[in-house]
Amino acid sequence: MQSAYACQSCLKSVLRSSGAKAIVRHGRANPAYGNARKRQYARASCQSKTLVTQQRRTAATADSLNYRVYRNSPGDLKYPIGEEETPTSQEGALLEPDNLYHSFSNSPVHAIRRRAAFMKSHAYCPHPDHRQTRIVTSPHDPEARKTQKSIHPPAHVDFECPDCGLPVYCSEEHWMDDYEHHAELCDMLRQANEDDHDLCSGRYFSEFHYPGPQIEEIITNLLNWDLYLYTREYNAINDDRSMRQVTRLLTYPMTIASVIHELSPYNIRAGGRLTTEGLKSLSALRYTLHPPRSGSGLGVNDIRAAPPAVRIFILGARAESSLPREVWIQLEYLFHRCRLHLIFIGPESMMNRDAEFPLPERTPTNPFGGIVEDRISNYTKITTFVEYYHTMHKANYFQPFDPYFDCFVLFHPGLGHPASVHEWEETLPQLLETKVPIIATGYTEWDLQRDKKWVEEKMAGEVDILLEAGENRFRSLRWDLNDYDPGDISSGNWGVWAFRGKRYDTTMKDGVIFV
Repeated sequence: MQSAYACQSCLKSVLRSSGAKAIVRHGRANPAYGNARKRQYARASCQSKTLVTQQRRTAATADSLNYRVYRNSPGDLKYPIGEEETPTSQEGALLEPDNLYHSFSNSPVHAIRRRAAFMKSHAYCPHPDHRQTRIVTSPHDPEARKTQKSIHPPAHVDFECPDCGLPVYCSEEHWMDDYEHHAELCDMLRQANEDDHDLCSGRYFSEFHYPGPQIEEIITNLLNWDLYLYTREYNAINDDRSMRQVTRLLTYPMTIASVIHELSPYNIRAGGRLTTEGLKSLSALRYTLHPPRSGSGLGVNDIRAAPPAVRIFILGARAESSLPREVWIQLEYLFHRCRLHLIFIGPESMMNRDAEFPLPERTPTNPFGGIVEDRISNYTKITTFVEYYHTMHKANYFQPFDPYFDCFVLFHPGLGHPASVHEWEETLPQLLETKVPIIATGYTEWDLQRDKKWVEEKMAGEVDILLEAGENRFRSLRWDLNDYDPGDISSGNWGVWAFRGKRYDTTMKDGVIFV
């Protein structure tokens, strides 16, 4: 390569890789040619850096979803002696696909080593010889194996399983003694370990490159993940790990779309899980989401009145509110010519995002300090409130509600969980008063059924089930770890169900109203 006709960055790169000395040719290159080369290189470099930055930001968001329990946890984290804030690896170095398995304590990724230290400081050994550390709320809780006959005091985990690489027991003896029970989860724990390292590998995440809008005549199949990704023309996903990574983010918008879309996989046929009342409620919402062609155009004579935006209230928002906006825009592409307004509400809706969006002051025109993102696209608007919903409901901030334009979504609300039930006791009656659909998800089947049972007992006779509880067609295919209990693994949005406040039909006969 002649140095006179190559940009300096390319020349230095070639020399570093080959180890050769620079060959300087004395002469005068064409200035116009050299300037054109520099401009071309600058444009290509800028485009490449922009795309790589977007991919890294998306990967970091997926990483934060998985580490949510760790980053938002209380208490001080004690780091190992000599641990320093060093970079994950040298610039340009990658973890190869066949080198993703590392024990958490010996991981080349500093964030994962910190996570291992957190587990060892907060998680307890699940061996049945130890005494219980908390009240058991589920038969699937590892603490349920511990009885009153347990003689050993609780002990933090310290021994890392050589097969899955996670700290799971206090000692090697307890791990060997309880290996039959641990073997039931070991493969899934190893898979979660490798997926975490994959997010930090530095590779190019082609699965996070989302497609743009399609023409309305192309029908998207919502039967399952494979058919959706194929009919929406995503980049080909050829391995299971990439599939798990992409579904971890898309599960949030696709769970909503799979219920409210007119091509929903849930129906009133046998086994379709949709009830008669559910068909009535969702038909009203779908009438707005799929408007008929009105003959509107760009000309003055073709102007038509546009209906209001469909409001989707996401209550108790946590990590889903920090998803890249490209993920939520995928919801817009499924509903042509319909405007969407996503409203995230919850005290944790802006957790760890102060540097990105500083909270605005509360003023008479913005009494709850809402953060408005109205330039995402022509059809999507996102507003975030760091507030409890019941407070805003009492102030009549969102009234009136309309079954044709409104919908509530609760991602992993923990309605019946003892630690969070008090947060929903005041909110649930207010939600039922609106008479609009309420979609809720759960981490596990037990979590789902517990929430449903609590709602039916709390509001006995005032609830209509719209969608029977069951497995979500668009659940996350990736396993998530609980840093307080590594043996407690779950899948994001594993199950879904829907309900609403009971509606009464009235008839009049001979001047008397019958309910």
